[in-house]
Amino acid sequence: MKKKILVVDDEKNIRLLLDEELTDEGYEVIMADNGETALKMIEEEKPDIVTLDIKMPGEDGLNILRKIREIEYDLPVIICSAYSVYKSDFSAVAADHYVVKSSDFDELKNKIKEILSYEP
Repeated sequence: MKKKILVVDDEKNIRLLLDEELTDEGYEVIMADNGETALKMIEEEKPDIVTLDIKMPGEDGLNILRKIREIEYDLPVIICSAYSVYKSDFSAVAADHYVVKSSDFDELKNKIKEILSYEP
């Protein structure tokens, strides 16, 4: 059974690129363009992992991360942001990993593979 990844990003092109990259890796990809939609999808779709942008209209990714931890504490979340400055933000510590966006998705794909292959 394919592992399901929820990609949360307000930029359509980033969502489409990640969809293509992660689908090619053999994952089922579902997408949300904002935090509110992401929270609904987490409850309905039960993804195995979430990639989460920080800078989005409405609630930012750090607030959404806090809400994810309240409803699904053990759900792995990778913050995927263009802004490395948030890496030192105390709220970001609740994420399983922090990846700075680039045109190369290898670091993100490797972290996803590492997290999803770990069985406690």
